[in-house]
Order: sequence, then structure tokens, then C-alpha cells
Amino acid sequence: METSRNSLHEKAMILIYDALTYQNMGLEYDIQTMTSDLLEVPYDEADLYLKEVVVKALVHQTEIVEELQANMKKWKFPRLNRVMQAILLLSVSHYRYIKDVDKVVVIDIAVKLSKKYLDDGEHKFVNAILDSML
Repeated sequence: METSRNSLHEKAMILIYDALTYQNMGLEYDIQTMTSDLLEVPYDEADLYLKEVVVKALVHQTEIVEELQANMKKWKFPRLNRVMQAILLLSVSHYRYIKDVDKVVVIDIAVKLSKKYLDDGEHKFVNAILDSML
């Protein structure tokens, strides 16, 4: 499956968002099925980066959230917009566990996703949090 890296970041964010939504509703979910459905290919054929960054974000979610929370002075992670939560989890997972990219690149990706999916100005919050913790 040939997909651009930008498209993979967006799809990874969507999968993390969907997983957070299921968690918020107290429902079980199968990330392999969700990935296959989103990409419209069998899970085994899905891009390795996408699978790895999403699974690592979800497996390490508690520790990532704790670290993010420590860097947010007046905000609580659960109160953030779920899209912002997904972008932050994706970014930290990419930087900490995939380790194939520079801090500046990870923040740039997060800012682009934030500008596309969040309200005006919220990208500055994402930028500040990631800049302080990565």
C-alpha cells in the first residue's frame, strides 16, 4: 500500500481518536479491525509505521498522558478536545517510541494536524506542550 507520510500521520491520528472515543464510552475495540476498515486493506498489508505508532501510543497511553499532564500547568488532559488528545498521543509516541524523526519535525506534523482539525490558535497550545516535553 503506497501512502504519503502526511496521509499516514492523519490516519494514525484518526485511529487514536477512534480508540479514545471507544475508551471514553467504556467500549471494547479491536485496533486491527479499525485499521483495516480505515485503510480498506487487510491489517497485515497496512503500513508498518502506522501500525507501530498507533499501537505504541495506545500501549503507552497512561505514561504519555502523565508526562503530558506534568507539562500542562492549568489544563487537565481529559478535559482537552479529543482530537487534541489524539494529536498529542501520536506526537509523543512518534518521537519517543518510533525514534526516526527530529523533535522539530514531530512538532511541525502536530501543528499541521492542529491547524487542519482544531480551532484557530489551538495549534499554539499543542506546539508549546510538545516543545516543552520532547
